[in-house]
Amino acid sequence: MPKLKTHKGTAKRIKRTVTGKLLRDRAFGGHFLSKKSQSRKRGIRHTATVTGSIARKLKKVLGA
Repeated sequence: MPKLKTHKGTAKRIKRTVTGKLLRDRAFGGHFLSKKSQSRKRGIRHTATVTGSIARKLKKVLGA
């Protein structure tokens, strides 16, 4: 069976940590920032961890 190729679109959006966790950027931080509260914008700045069945699927797509 041939090797699976890495999905490049996913690879650009998901970062893998040393321990194997997957990190993603949060949504809604691109524009219309004036109407969002400062605490909400602060939360958007930080990355989120991908968990559960989605993380398993992403690891397969990333070739891990």
